[in-house]
Parts: sequence; structure tokens; C-alpha cells
Amino acid sequence: MTGVLVFQGVTGNADAPAGAEGTTGPVSTRGQTAPLTASTDGRSASLARRETEPFSMLGVTWTDPTARVKGTVEVRTRAVGSGKWSSWLRLDGDSGQGERGAARGGTEPAWVGPSDGVEARMTSAGKTSAGLPAGLRLDMVDPGKGSVKSMAPAAFAVEGTEEPTPSGTESTDPGPDATGTPETPATGEPTSEPPTSPPDTGTEPPTTTPSTSASPTDGPTDGPTGTATPTASPSPSATTLPPAPPSTAPRPPITSRAGWGADESISPEEPGYLPGGKIKAVVVHHTAESNTYTCADAPAVVRGIYAYHVKQLGWKDIGYNFLVDKCGTVYEGRKGGVDQPVQGAHAYGFNSETTGISVLGTYTDAAPSQAAMVSVARIAAWKLGQYGVDPAGTTTLTAGDAGTNFFGKSWAKGAQLSFPVIHGHRDGYNTQCPGNAFYPQLATLRTWAGGPVAGLTVKSVTGAGLSGTTYYTKSRVTVGWSATTPASLIKQYELLVDGKPAVTVAGTATSASATLAAGTHTVAVRATHVSGKKTTSAAKTVVAETTAPTFTTKPALALRTGTVNTTAVPVTLSWKAADNKALKEVRLTAPAAKTYGPTVTSAAHTAKSGVATAWNMTAYDQAGNTAGGSVTATPVILQETSATRSGTWTSKSSTSYLGGKSLSSSSKNASLTWTFTGRSATWVVSRAATSGQAYIYVDGVKTATVDLKSSTTKYRDAIWTKTWATSGKHTVKVVVVGTSGRPTLTTDGLVYLK
Repeated sequence: MTGVLVFQGVTGNADAPAGAEGTTGPVSTRGQTAPLTASTDGRSASLARRETEPFSMLGVTWTDPTARVKGTVEVRTRAVGSGKWSSWLRLDGDSGQGERGAARGGTEPAWVGPSDGVEARMTSAGKTSAGLPAGLRLDMVDPGKGSVKSMAPAAFAVEGTEEPTPSGTESTDPGPDATGTPETPATGEPTSEPPTSPPDTGTEPPTTTPSTSASPTDGPTDGPTGTATPTASPSPSATTLPPAPPSTAPRPPITSRAGWGADESISPEEPGYLPGGKIKAVVVHHTAESNTYTCADAPAVVRGIYAYHVKQLGWKDIGYNFLVDKCGTVYEGRKGGVDQPVQGAHAYGFNSETTGISVLGTYTDAAPSQAAMVSVARIAAWKLGQYGVDPAGTTTLTAGDAGTNFFGKSWAKGAQLSFPVIHGHRDGYNTQCPGNAFYPQLATLRTWAGGPVAGLTVKSVTGAGLSGTTYYTKSRVTVGWSATTPASLIKQYELLVDGKPAVTVAGTATSASATLAAGTHTVAVRATHVSGKKTTSAAKTVVAETTAPTFTTKPALALRTGTVNTTAVPVTLSWKAADNKALKEVRLTAPAAKTYGPTVTSAAHTAKSGVATAWNMTAYDQAGNTAGGSVTATPVILQETSATRSGTWTSKSSTSYLGGKSLSSSSKNASLTWTFTGRSATWVVSRAATSGQAYIYVDGVKTATVDLKSSTTKYRDAIWTKTWATSGKHTVKVVVVGTSGRPTLTTDGLVYLK
């Protein structure tokens, strides 16, 4: 089987979001340059404010690709349309990347948005006499827009395989993954080397007129010596790649190079592959540019980085293996097959054993979005899963060249160095990348990508009541849970009943239901990470039972003290309920709706006189089993005029009295007697500071002495009550005591409950 270049004739819309319909196809980019003027001592350089052709990305480059800038590089730009100048933007002075045969060295490119004016300044750090490198210039890139109809090499594919789909968000074809001749650099190969001719050693940059050519084959102004204008290679080597190894983790959606509009004609070289054929680590980067780009801008940002790396720095392709925007979209970087061990140019000295993932934006002060973090973790889990590498582990890498990292640790070429499998660019090179706010988040990425699922907690058990730490249900429960690991990195959840799976659901689920047999059970949730690692939550105790609660004391009604009206007679509703497991509550459903706790056994209410009212109650246990109980009673008002009188009584009229009248007496031993059939009675009176006392006889027996004296005047006051276990015929007699100084009492009648 031989390898061939696949050409596609497509129309692309560069301004549409990646993956949107019609967004595939090559998009031409163009660059322009402007020299920086160096100071006489070579320790500073600048570019005066000037107008330019439109561009959206820029970087500062220099002649010697091995040179390093230790100092400050700043630019500011004028926005197209508004004409507003930005504040000074600091560029990462050394990309820490590179490529064998690179034409120039340079800073990280910075996305500044559509601009038509620029100003730049540089200063050397410290007091070293080395100064700034020679050949300084500002490189500006227009990432292109609009539709392009052309034939361009879209990807490398194995002959006889299906051609890549010209549009779509996800690169699903096997074509880019299966061919090309692997480069075979020696283990530990440096990631950059000097050009084949001596670098420019002058202190003054060449005078260069900005180039605005839109030719897709334009390279940087001073490309590698002896390098011809690149053209499309008709075919890669016939050597075929072995099939990509399967991964233990699922592949996330990836926007193909065609999807973001890569112009393959500017990088016709064959892709290179890791000399050992195995990825041992993931290096995390940021692109060190503005975070103000929109997600619709992201494909253009990727094209800009691609053009800067290839046309301005002279690399054979974009340096990163994958790029991720702040909305979480993943973009295929260096060609050669997203599922193959493609060698990138992203981590000086360590490219031959790693893959590079870069998040678009700068994360010095602000951490990446959750969406971006999740996508980085998914890509890392998938790529490392192809080679059985634990994302949460450590690995040993061989240094391809001597170096020093951000933390001051140095090593010699060939040194064996230990790294976290997922680590930041700064761990292997003296750069701030991936930014001070991003770097602490790498521990989270390792946990997300490597598993097991973190933060797994049962949040709820519905269909059950909770008493203490135990849940009670009739039989069916729904268990809800949460985890801090993103759902896209979770393979599945299992609802465990007594340690055994009862139901299995997808990793995106947050609940599951199960039916329990009668008895006591443990219920837990087990999560399986995409790596296969499992985590089990703390168990909950759930009791399944169907025994209904009982009213050990049936609901009953009794009259109580308080103010009496014909529409509101004070009553007390009482009951007692119990359950063999756990009583939850008792609800009154009629004539009013009230809910009482499991320990409450009575409540005050009012009832309308002369109306038979049913008081319906339902007891609930924690499992949801119920029992009902009710009582029906009628409050009856017996006016004072219906009593049998003895002694002297005087009738009084007032709207404050029940029925508008009352009887009053100050005669000692004067009495009123009522006879009725019922189970509760209350005497209703009027009260004042001068009110006297009365004896109360029930069924011929003296039972109480009641003092009607009150500091405030009261009418229709139920002052005394009596309740019997059952309904029966009873007589209540009220006798005037004739209290010295306040012998008078006024009665409004008697109320009984039948």
C-alpha cells in the first residue's frame, strides 16, 4: 500500500465558527514585516508608530533561530474601524519551541484582532553586554477570510482509504492517521538548529518594505538559506505507518485542519513521527496572546499561528499537536494524523517523546475556562491512553539538549529527567508558559485525565424519607449524585444495591432508579473513569417497608378556652400516631390543611357553631405509607335564656354579647342550669375588674370555683371547660358566690360539643 497526497476542491468561509457548515477549505494568509531600529549599544530597539496593511496577529522575530531574547518585548496596535490604539501588550520573548532548519527565531505570536497600525519596543534585560539579537523585525499576519476555491493538499492518507470529509467539526477519517514516512532523528534531538548559512551578525536590522503579497507560498522575508519557494510534494514515501493503537479513553471531537482552513500548500513536507513511536508525556502550553478573541475568531487565530510558524519562522508546520479555544473546541495542529505519534515543535529539547496541547490565550492572570480545561484533559487522556501512560503519573524524558527551566533547574544534553506525565512548558524550558494562573490548574488536569472520578457524592435519595441517617421507602428510590470530574471524562455510573450493580447509566447521568425488596439495604454509586479506574461513593442506608402507621389514639375534638363567636368556637384537636419504623408527620386535610411533626399530638383550631364538621387526618411514615383517622363534631351554643334559673337575674343587651343579650346577677346562690347531651362543654362569660366568682357543679357535683375578675374587659370568654371520654347526658349548674365587693357575674351561655 502506498501513500498519496489527498487534494480537495472546497469552498471555505473563514469567518464562520470552526465546524460550522461551509467552514472547510484552505484559506490564504499573508504576512508583512517591518524592521526594528536598534540603538547604538544594541540593547534596545523600536518601531515607530505606523500604518500598515490589515493584520490580526503579530510577533517579533530575529535572524538567528538559536538566539534567545532576555528582556522586554512590547507592542501596541490600532484597531480597524475604531482607530483606537491598544495598551502595550507584552510578548513572551522566547517561544521555547523551534524546528530543525528554522529560518528565524521569534517570540510567541499574539492575536490582536483586526488592526491597521502598530508600534513596538524592546529592551535587553539586566546589564549583560550581549544585547538584543540581530535582524529584529515585526512580523504581522493576516489570517485570511472569505471563500477560497482551490486544490490544496488537505492531508496525508493511505491509498485506498476513504478521503477526508471536506467539512464537519470532527476529524473522523483514518486518512491523516495512516501514512507518511516517519522522520528518524536521533533520540534526544534538539528541537531547533541554526540555519545552514551563518546568521546575520549585524546590530542593525535590514531595511525591509512590508510585504503584502497574498500568495499562499510566500515565506518569511529572510527564509532558510538555499531553501526554494515551497511547492506541494506529489507524494510522501511509500513507507506506511502501523495502525494507530487503540486508546483506553474515547476520542473527543477534533476540528480537522481542513475544518479551520489550513492552506496545506505552504507546508508540503511529510509529517514526522516520534522516533520511539510512543508518546510519554503531554506538554501544556498557552499561546500567550489576548483572551478577547471570540470563539468564531478561533479558526483564524489557529491559521495565524500556523502562518507565523511556517511563513515567518520557517518551520515546516504549526508547532503544536493540538490547539484548544476558550469554548473547548479542539483543533488538529501539526499534520500526520491526530491518532498517530506526530512529532511537534513545541517543547525545546523534549519534542521527541511528547505531544503538545496549547490553549488559545494568555493565562498569566486568569485561568482557562472550564470548557478549555475539559477539552485539554480529554485530549490528554485519549492520546496517553493509546500508549498505556497514566496521566496522573510521572515519566522519565531524555533531554535532547542542555537546558534550564523556569524554576532554575539546569541539565546537560542526554540527561534523564523526571516529569509529571502532564506538565507545563515551564517545567522543561525557561518560559512563563502556560502562565501563572494556568500552571496550578495542571494538577486538576491530571486528576480529570487520569482518574479516578473525583468528588463523587450521593446528593439525594428521592422516593424515600430521611430519619437521622437512614432513608425509608416503600420500594422504589431514585438516587442523585454529583462529581467534580467532568462528565465527558466519565465512562459510566452504576447504582449499587448491597454492593451489587442494580442499574448502569452513562457518564453524563446524574441519577438512577432502583426497586428495593423489603428489608434494610446499602445504596451507593460507583463511577468508572474513561481510564477504567473506579470510585465508589459513601453508602446510604435505605429501609424498604410497607407497614402503614397507626393512630394509637384516634383523632378527638374538645372545646377549649378563648373567645367565642358563632363562626369560631375554640376547639382542640388531639391524636396520637405511631409507626413500626419511623413516623414522618401527621397531616390535617379537612376542614383546613395543616401538617404536624411526628411528636405533635394536639393543635388549637376553631369551628363554626351549629355545623357538623369532619376533621380528617392522615399519618405518614418516612417510607410513604399512610393511615387515616377522623372525628366529626358540632359545637352548639346554649343561650343563657335556655337555662333553668333560680334567684334574681337581670337581662342585658349589647352587640358584644352572644346573640346580643346576657344575664347578670349579684344575688348569692342565684343559679343557672343547662342540660345537654355531648362530650365537652365550656361556660361563656363577660369579664371585668369588678366581676365576681361562681361555683360550677357538673352532674350535681361541685367541680370548680371560677373567678371572673379581669384587668381588661372581655366579652364571650370561654373561661371554663370540661371534656368526657364519651358523649353523654350532662348537667352544668353555675351558682353566684356573692363575692364581697364584687358580687356580680354576667353569663353569655354555655357551649357544648355533640
